[in-house]
Formats: sequence, structure tokens, C-alpha cells
Amino acid sequence: MFWKKSSNGKDNSNQVPRDYRAVAVTDTGGSRSNNEDAVRFIRPTDEKTRRNMGFLAIVADGMGGHASGEVASSIAVETIAEVYYNSSQKPLKALRLAGEKANEEIWQIASRDKKLRGMGTTCTAAAIIEDKIYILHIGDSRAYLYKNGEIVQLSEDHTYVQQLLSSGEITPFEALNHPEGNVLLKSLGTAKKRSCDLFLSKYRFEEGSKLLLCSDGLYEYFSTRELAEFLSEDDLGQISQKLSASVHEQGAHDNFTFLLVEARNQEQWENLPTRATTVEL
Repeated sequence: MFWKKSSNGKDNSNQVPRDYRAVAVTDTGGSRSNNEDAVRFIRPTDEKTRRNMGFLAIVADGMGGHASGEVASSIAVETIAEVYYNSSQKPLKALRLAGEKANEEIWQIASRDKKLRGMGTTCTAAAIIEDKIYILHIGDSRAYLYKNGEIVQLSEDHTYVQQLLSSGEITPFEALNHPEGNVLLKSLGTAKKRSCDLFLSKYRFEEGSKLLLCSDGLYEYFSTRELAEFLSEDDLGQISQKLSASVHEQGAHDNFTFLLVEARNQEQWENLPTRATTVEL
């Protein structure tokens, strides 16, 4: 895979400014009565904020009975966005603080309300600054990067099956239909203290590339090769429609959520309508 790694710190001030557009989809699925997922894409309007903190993409998949999963995922998305952009720290530290605060908020609310006790949520967030991708991740939602016809999974699942796979106790084929495939090892809000994976992706987010954040309700139906085939199309709207239709055709037994982000320079986006569900600061 001949992808360029992250930039080496050289001055890019003469480059055309980078912009990102997104399409977000969240669906209850075919057999659930409520949607415990949450999604957000934030495009700061302030140039200084955009330059220093970038764009922020978040997907969360809540868990817990009596709609408490909805509460947990919503708290995670709202808190991470607020803390990240109100922080004066550099991106990775700001994401760390945001994840810690989100965990604290969910834990405290669940502790005070018996109906919400035990709630939690997965969360995968990506701060995008020029061609860099800073990741916060916990649970089994995922981040993928697609470019040049290939796709790579940036995050690693915090699941029992992934642990077995990483240790070599099972094969990738055995992992596909493992009876304990849904067992999470950690998530936000299910313990007083939680640590998230935090890292700067070694791959550049270059023009024409696509970032996919999604819950397990989407990716469980597709191999990475099949996801790459969907993402090979140019139009984010068409991709989202086809992905959603395919999940429903295969049963859609769970909520599913995904966020597609595409990199373009500002000149290429001129005269194009905004087709994303976004929040602007």
C-alpha cells in the first residue's frame, strides 16, 4: 500500500486551503424501536478555530435498556464537541480531555438515575486539520480511510474477539461468526475512569480521500473490500443511499450510523451545495 504518511511539519502556507464536506446517516434499522446511535460533523466558521482545531467528526453507539443508550451516546457527542473546541490544548490532548469529561458525565448521570444505571457508549471521533487525522476511539465503532482504490481501518475494536484475534488465539475467519462477537471490553460511561485510544494517523487525508466513521450496525454486513467498492464512487449522497439500502436488504437488525467525509480544496468546492448535516460554530 503506497500511501503517503503524515506531513513532516513543512510550511504549507502557500497551498490552497483545504475543506471537507460530509454526509451523515443514522437509521433505527429494521427491528429496533429506538435509535441509540448519535452522529455529528462540525465545521467551524471561524478561520482561526478551523486552522488550529480543524473539523470534528463523531459517531457514538449507545447501550443500555429503557432508551438509556440514546442518553449515553448523545452525552458523548455533545460533551466531546464542547470540550474539544473550548480547550486551549493541542488536538490530541484536547481529545483526551474531551473523552475523560464525556466518560465522567455519563458515569455521574447513570449513578444518580436508576433507570440509566449501566448505560454506556462506544465513540469514535476524528479531528481533521489540513491533511492530518487525530483519532479518539473507544469500543467497537470504527474509523476507515479510503483513497486510491484502497481502504484501511484506522481504529482497533475494543472487543473480546479482537483480543483473541490480536493474540493469535483465533483466525480472522473464526472471528467473523464468533459467538461472543458483541462482547465489548470497554466503553464510555461504564466505569468511573476510562482511557480511550488517542493517536495521530500515519496516513494523510489527501484530496479525493474519504473518511468513514461508523457503528457496528453498518460494518458487520460488509468486508473491507465491499466497503471500498461503495466508497469508490464520487458522490457522497449516492454512496450513503446505496450503503443504507444494502444494510436494509440484509436485514438491518440493529441501529446503524455512518459519517462520510471527503477532502477537497476550497476551489474545488466552489459553486457546490452543502449536502451535509452539520453544526457550525
